[in-house]
Amino acid sequence: MRWATYLAVTGAVVLVGLALGLSLPLVSLRLDGWGYGPFAIGVMAAMPAVGVLLGARLSGWLAGLCGTPRSLQLSLLLSAGSVAALALWPDYGLWLLLRLLLGISLTVVFVLGESWINQLAPEQWRGRLVALYGTGFALSQLCGPLLLSVLGSAGDQGFWLAAALLVVGILPLLGRDGAPQVGRHSLAGGGLLVFCRGQPAIAWAVVLFAAFDVLVLTLLPVYLLREGIEQASALRMLGAVVLGNAVLQLPLGLLADRLPRAALLRACGLVLLGASLGLPLALHSPLVWLLLPLLGASAGGLYTLALVLVGARYRDDALVRANAHIALLWGTGCLLGPLSTGAASQWLSGHGLPLLLAGGAALFLALAARRGAFELRGDSQ
Repeated sequence: MRWATYLAVTGAVVLVGLALGLSLPLVSLRLDGWGYGPFAIGVMAAMPAVGVLLGARLSGWLAGLCGTPRSLQLSLLLSAGSVAALALWPDYGLWLLLRLLLGISLTVVFVLGESWINQLAPEQWRGRLVALYGTGFALSQLCGPLLLSVLGSAGDQGFWLAAALLVVGILPLLGRDGAPQVGRHSLAGGGLLVFCRGQPAIAWAVVLFAAFDVLVLTLLPVYLLREGIEQASALRMLGAVVLGNAVLQLPLGLLADRLPRAALLRACGLVLLGASLGLPLALHSPLVWLLLPLLGASAGGLYTLALVLVGARYRDDALVRANAHIALLWGTGCLLGPLSTGAASQWLSGHGLPLLLAGGAALFLALAARRGAFELRGDSQ
């Protein structure tokens, strides 16, 4: 086990999480201050999802051409430039393009970074090491909104700090080895339908968490503001969701190395359903501070356990392809989540966000109830 390399890759992705935790809520709050409605904010939040769909198909090709470490470094540099440009050119149309570029570059980071981590992890430690990565990433996202609450959303300091963090993330990757070996012929995006047919519950778990993740960082603050919560409290409530994800992922990873992973996934789906349905009822009561961490923990558990199951099967080219499928599913969730929630919140119900999350959790439980739902059938290609 190359511990230094594992910590370096995890550290780089943690810095990405901190940058996202700063910049994503800032974009939404800035647009809300400019007078844009939930649907326009949802469109902006969905733009990185289009980039995810493109970046997933480029990741294997880029890793085969440049190698995994250099591909990660180049992608972090492009991400930093995209975030810095948000501060330089405050224009809705241009921000759509910049968010697209950010989605492309960060997808390469996540596909190759998570493949690298899973490649390094021995099977008996896989749940814990993947969960530790997830915990670090979630904690970094937690620190982002907290930093933003200190910096404020009126100025551009959040954008500049996020760009600097992405540049710093390049440094730990210098000189590291043990990355997946990807051939120059690799096309990481192929075979998504085969992957989904083989394991539909895992595929939907990824889509659901992706939608949840982008909704929490973009539309949850707007939802809370429109329900009468003050901005400072809304950011703290956002932090409570991310904290729940962060604190409970490592215990979940420990359990995943000892208990049936399918049962843990179903339990996460059930908790997510209950917390989502309870959020509108408890929004103005102390009970909300219990529901928010449970919401984050259960949604994050879906993704962590999906990565553990996929990493247990694939290596090298096949592992990068499988993670690219996950990235494509992630992009689908990021695209559908903000658009559907923004439209539902504006034209159907002000509580569209938690109600759609509850619907997604119910669909996951239905898929998870099928026999053999979590058996990884079919090739990744």
